[in-house]
Amino acid sequence: MTTPLEPIPNWTDDEKPSMPGSPSTPRHSGPVRVAYVATALLLGITGGLGNALISANLPSIQGELGLTPVEAAWLPAAYLMVNVSTSLLLFKFRQQFGLRLFAEIGLPLYAAVTILHLFADSYAMALLVRAVSGFVGATISTLAIFYTLQAFPKAKLGQGLVIGLGISQLATPLAWLLSPALLDLGEWRTLYLFESGLALCCLAAVVTLKLPPGIRIKVFEGRDFLTFLLLAPALALIVAVLAQGRTQWWTSQPWIAAALIVAIILFMASIFVEHHRANPMIQTRWLGTASTIRFAIGAMGIRFLLSEQTYGATGLLRTLGMGPDQLQPLYAVMLLGLVAGIGASALTFNQKTVIPQILLSIVLIAIGSFLDWNATSLTRPHDMFFSQLLLSCGAGLFMGPLLLVGVMSALKNGPNYIVSFAVLFGVSQSIGGLAGPAALGTFQQFRQHEYSAAINAGVDPTNGVVAQRLQMQGQVYGRVMTDPVLRQAQGVAQLAQISTRESQVRAFNDVFLLNGLLALLLLSWSMLHVIRLALEAKNNPPAAPGPQTGAAAPT
Repeated sequence: MTTPLEPIPNWTDDEKPSMPGSPSTPRHSGPVRVAYVATALLLGITGGLGNALISANLPSIQGELGLTPVEAAWLPAAYLMVNVSTSLLLFKFRQQFGLRLFAEIGLPLYAAVTILHLFADSYAMALLVRAVSGFVGATISTLAIFYTLQAFPKAKLGQGLVIGLGISQLATPLAWLLSPALLDLGEWRTLYLFESGLALCCLAAVVTLKLPPGIRIKVFEGRDFLTFLLLAPALALIVAVLAQGRTQWWTSQPWIAAALIVAIILFMASIFVEHHRANPMIQTRWLGTASTIRFAIGAMGIRFLLSEQTYGATGLLRTLGMGPDQLQPLYAVMLLGLVAGIGASALTFNQKTVIPQILLSIVLIAIGSFLDWNATSLTRPHDMFFSQLLLSCGAGLFMGPLLLVGVMSALKNGPNYIVSFAVLFGVSQSIGGLAGPAALGTFQQFRQHEYSAAINAGVDPTNGVVAQRLQMQGQVYGRVMTDPVLRQAQGVAQLAQISTRESQVRAFNDVFLLNGLLALLLLSWSMLHVIRLALEAKNNPPAAPGPQTGAAAPT
């Protein structure tokens, strides 16, 4: 190991950090463990709540700031454009300087920028706040995991890891539950005031309750920053394309193609630099192995499928006129499902249940998608309680086991591979979460146009049934319009609105069906791989234990 930057305390085996950059794990009293869990809960929720509040209230913010749909879409995109690349340097930063220093730099900056936006309420300042939020969000989410682990004995760190990861997932349903009350207090400014308050609370908690010291070593090299300067803009451009492609439309804007070309060039250049380094930050040869590629596809696929909640169910209900107030009970059910999934995963978490938990999460996603398949224009939030409960349970189940599978696959090659895994895991979750709404939204628009054309083609005013319906629609305006021609025109317009609504509902049903079929496809692919590994293990029993430890978990 590289020479430590400071003397190493005389830790026991239970207290030693798992690797440089991680805090030690001394034994704490009961009240101190509770304090660490409370701090972890505050940090984990804060890490994602700011962006979740913006996403949940984007239509309101767009109207209050006078933004176009394209401008509004850049707000959540700015968060992810910065957040997705932060992990490139975060791991090495905490190995050399400590993670708490990163937080003590980022959190005051985050709070200051959000407070400043309350006084300088320009669009440019809003984008800056979201970018800084993305920078800090990755840090405090990692801090939340470490604080959670302090509350668990070393033998139970797997359960602590599941809970630490799960805390950050609670941000989205909490944002929808809190949004109506926050907006009633002071429109969009209350959201930023609440966000800055959480950042200050996190800073106070981190400074007051410090993480135990770890081992710091010198790890940064000059070429690390060259790789970052190449890969960070490449990832940011991909995020921008996925965030704006459906809004500006994929083939209508030349900048989309140009951004993808530049992203590919930068990405290939970064791979070339890392591939020929003696001590690379990103292990390109490991990333190109079949097992790593399978892991990336699986991790991205599950996050893609979970877009059925954020885009599918929420999008359908919003199309049917449901606002944040009406959606609160549904998100309360989602929050309950997440907590149940995280709890079940933590209680049953061990080496043997990792793969079954991942497979079960895919099964729950498939069942939930097929249950939503029969939606109609009369569907309301309570009709989706059970399906979204299943999907939320699946979301709570998969994260911890998936992370453990990837970490084990990386660690069997050495601790230097953890940076590569951290980048791979973060990118797969961010890109998968963006690609889901982008792909499903594009599919929904295509299907909606086809259904709308088919429905309108059948609306013939000379048909007796259609004529009667037009007359009924026109009678609604009988008390306010005496002109029969105007009443007829309003009846035609209202019937057109109804046909558009029905075509959108049918298109969303196709989205639910597609998501369910993709879940079954991912489940079948995963099962085939698990069966193949089982047959290989049966035909090639492991050799007697030697100097190297254990085999890798299936990926």
